[in-house]
Amino acid sequence: MFSFYSPQALHFGRGQAAQTAALAAGFGARVLIVHGSNTARAAWLIEDCHAAGLSVVRESCGAEPSLPALEAALGRIGADQPDVVIALGGGSVIDFAKALAALIPCAGKPLDYLEGVGGGKPLETAPLPMIALPTTAGTGAEVTKNAVIAVPEHGVKVSLRDARMIPDIAIVDAALMQGAPRRVTLAAGLDAVTQVIEPYLSVKATPMTDALCQAAIPKGLAALRAIVEQDAADAWDDMAWVSTCGGLALANAGLGAVHGFAGVIGGQTGAPHGEICGALLPAVLASHVEKAKAGTQVHTRLMWVLDLIDTAFEVETGAGLSALRNWSRDMRLRDLAQMGLDPEDHAQVAKLSAGASSMKGTPFALTETELIAILRA
Repeated sequence: MFSFYSPQALHFGRGQAAQTAALAAGFGARVLIVHGSNTARAAWLIEDCHAAGLSVVRESCGAEPSLPALEAALGRIGADQPDVVIALGGGSVIDFAKALAALIPCAGKPLDYLEGVGGGKPLETAPLPMIALPTTAGTGAEVTKNAVIAVPEHGVKVSLRDARMIPDIAIVDAALMQGAPRRVTLAAGLDAVTQVIEPYLSVKATPMTDALCQAAIPKGLAALRAIVEQDAADAWDDMAWVSTCGGLALANAGLGAVHGFAGVIGGQTGAPHGEICGALLPAVLASHVEKAKAGTQVHTRLMWVLDLIDTAFEVETGAGLSALRNWSRDMRLRDLAQMGLDPEDHAQVAKLSAGASSMKGTPFALTETELIAILRA
């Protein structure tokens, strides 16, 4: 028995972004476009919306979304409620837009609805209609039901979560992604791969998420090196698909220890989410290997994943995790200390991470001592 949540419509492939304005017009005439710090990258969308007779208001998201930024944006929008929200950007932009779409119709303060440090109050009103266009192949935020928000006062990242927050329409067009800076491509690609591996190993996995992950894991591992090293078009198409599969999988099966750590570490260091995930993935999988018992389902799944990593990095059996870590570092992925996490803070991070919602999916219960060992690794 399981449930599965997804957008009402998913438009996938190069050229699909061209229909955005026409789709937006189906919701009404007033559009809120949320984009990244470079407005020029959204110029084509703004022009298309104007050409379709739509009025446009813009909000910029130049960093990972935070509670103060969310409160400020809600204040600027005020009572002038749009008919539809369009997000054009990476995971941070899409999460920011999802939070705005969810909170604009609500009467309470944003903190009232946040998990963990907030009240965790359910949304009393359905979110505004939303269209999401990712420009990175990583988070899968275009098909997920939460928005990750940093709360600087508490030094953590927490979620605003509701199944109705899944965008109504997701448009995944690799032409919007290809050509990103290598550091962005690397972090996003590692995040995408992590987000099909963790749901596959999750205790909440379902036949539907298994089908997505089993197809996406080998494709993601095969595409990772090609997009980072060569900016190859066909690999970008593959990774865009993998990213969307990961979003669908995590929205329905949860994640694991990598993401349990990532929210806490991101809140404390401000480092990019995907970079944190990439640094943690080999150490978390190595920890799982130590705890997996031969003959169990999770052991079978884990060994299959590790074999695929060995193959992707063309190394002998069992050497894949080291190869993945070394390749990531060769591509200039920082380790946790370089991202600003002081080793003296490992114990506190482990304690906070143990209670993170993503930890509920991890296939093995991890003690704080084991969590600290992962951080050290």
